[in-house]
Amino acid sequence: MRIVFAASEMVPFAKTGGLADVIGSLAAEIRLLGHEVAVFLPRYKVIDIQNWRLQSVVDRLEIPLGTEKEPGRILTSTLRNGVKLYFVEHPEFYARNGLYGTTLGDFADNDRRFIFFGRAMLEALKILGLKPDMIHCHDWQTGLVPVYLKTIYARDPFYQKIRTVFTIHNLGYQGNFPPDSLPLTGLGWNQFRMERLEFYGKVSFLKAALLDADSVTTVSERYAREIQSKEFGCGMEGILSKRRENLYGVVNGIDLQEWNPETDPDLAASYGIRSVEKKRINKAALQKENNLALDPRLLLCGVVSRLVDQKGIDLLIPALAPALEQGIQFVILGTGEEKYHQWLREIAKKNKGKCSVHILFDPRMAKRIYAGADTLLMPSYYEPCGLGQMIALRFGTIPVVRATGGLADTVQNYDPRTGLGNGFSFQDYASGALVDALGRASEVYRNEKKWRDLVQTAMTCDFSWAASAKKYVQIYDVTKRRPIEGAEKRLG
Repeated sequence: MRIVFAASEMVPFAKTGGLADVIGSLAAEIRLLGHEVAVFLPRYKVIDIQNWRLQSVVDRLEIPLGTEKEPGRILTSTLRNGVKLYFVEHPEFYARNGLYGTTLGDFADNDRRFIFFGRAMLEALKILGLKPDMIHCHDWQTGLVPVYLKTIYARDPFYQKIRTVFTIHNLGYQGNFPPDSLPLTGLGWNQFRMERLEFYGKVSFLKAALLDADSVTTVSERYAREIQSKEFGCGMEGILSKRRENLYGVVNGIDLQEWNPETDPDLAASYGIRSVEKKRINKAALQKENNLALDPRLLLCGVVSRLVDQKGIDLLIPALAPALEQGIQFVILGTGEEKYHQWLREIAKKNKGKCSVHILFDPRMAKRIYAGADTLLMPSYYEPCGLGQMIALRFGTIPVVRATGGLADTVQNYDPRTGLGNGFSFQDYASGALVDALGRASEVYRNEKKWRDLVQTAMTCDFSWAASAKKYVQIYDVTKRRPIEGAEKRLG
């Protein structure tokens, strides 16, 4: 098949979170399966034309935004793995410091920026003669593409057999804009009603995709079920329940070359499943770097996270005191809400030698934590997929997680009687449950043989992208064979 990805970020070009990693890895894996893959991205300021040797293939586009037209062009390049890249350029929209906003908030014109991106991609496909079997759209920034194919572009023969898959990476980010955004889309006011794009008085780009994409996916099977409930549906649970026959959960993978303790130059000592004893060198180095007691008998717990409510930081704060009393050490890395910055700094100040806190984004330090910690704590309120627990398992660092979303799909609670399981999990969203899970981990850690066997089990877990890519191809195939629905209803 010929597959086009539409996304707002991708490694190694532009990244704010896990979405970029997913696009870079999944596109490459689907290409390895023998399919033709192209990715459309905005050409942000950080994407240098000369550095990436970008060539112009469409010198001028005129894209409608309401009653006006905005100019743009399309640049291209090809990765060594054969994935073709197309960059939508509009300096006024994308040549900024930041992809979606600044520390002060989102850009006020994000509606215009991503309306332009979606329509520019569709226009470019026809100009380039690049007719895909499938457009795989990712998150709200591309949410209007499925609607356009069933409205504005529905009568054009070039677009009529193109199908869409839309992936929800996090339902909490919806792309909801004021009503005056609707005329900019080129869609009629008949779309601004509860049955269509109106969502609590706003125009929702995410809702658009949930309604009109031929198939909808999200990033774990558990999360696909959770988002059909009121607790996790973010107001979209009704739509998702209606679409459950065409809603799939596919767990993300990780890049095994990037996350490899045998070859990573940032570690104090390289190690693998046959040399796992060298992990102790990384633990000692991490303790020393963070001015913690150099005691191998103490359980060292790492936290690499955004410091926000979704990630369970409101559970972590009150859990730290009882966990520290148990002799558990902590290294915490991340940025987020200022209230958590202040609380964590204060806790670290009062517990020198036991708890170290770094309020910053540092990928190299994150790797040292994955390699040197004994456990990685992820107490999320909800977690669509999560990559940290998979990376931790790859490094032989045992995840301690709340059983939600992708965390529940990838971490099985360890049973010391049978030796089955690859981590420690808890159900209740409560600090006491978190402390109990850490206590269970600490107890097993004191049994050297059981802990060594658990680490061996963790490092044999396979979360490569290959299996996930095959599932996506199956979804593309099913979607392609399913009759197209909805276009005739939208045209009126």
